[in-house]
Parts: sequence; C-alpha cells; structure tokens
Amino acid sequence: MGNLERIYKMRWEAVYPLYVAKIERKGRTTAELDEVLFWLTGFEEPSALTGTFEELLSEKVFNPKSDLIKGVICGVRIEEIQDPLIKKIRQMDKLVDELAKGKKIEKILR
Repeated sequence: MGNLERIYKMRWEAVYPLYVAKIERKGRTTAELDEVLFWLTGFEEPSALTGTFEELLSEKVFNPKSDLIKGVICGVRIEEIQDPLIKKIRQMDKLVDELAKGKKIEKILR
C-alpha cells in the first residue's frame, strides 16, 4: 500500500482523538476544535464520525474560504498539493496546528 493510500485509509475515529490530545496539551478545548472542524467541513459532531478519510472527505465540499488556508504542513506547501483528498486532509491538519499554536479562532476561520 502506497503512502497516499495509507493516508486515505486512516480512520477518523483514530485521528480525531489525536487532534483532541494535541490541542488539549496546548490548553485549547474540544469545543474549539469542533468549531474549527465544523467551519471547514460542515460536520456537526466530529467526535461521533466513523469511517476513513476517503469515505468521509472525498465527496465533501469544504468551506469556500478553505482556499485561503496556506502554508506548510508536513513539509509540503498546501497550495501546491494536487491531490484533492490529500489537500483537504492537510488543510484540516493546518487548522488543527493553528489552534494548537494558540491562534485566535476568528483568525483560523478566515
């Protein structure tokens, strides 16, 4: 299984608790995380989701302002990612990073 395929098959119910742990270590709340994820994806209860990234995100339309999410995540510039699913995943990772780094919600939500 290739690296992209491995990412596609990552289960949300395994990743979400990692997001929670990351932001809580930095003093942020699950409610803030859920607000950011709702803004990006429209998922009303991210903690209750099950499935792979591919199942949950491949057909999901992200917030139109998600194109304003720029920068580097995992050593790759987000705006240069060609694969639509990987781009969505990295945009989500970037917002979680910004939350963990203490950025104000109003700035994260662009």
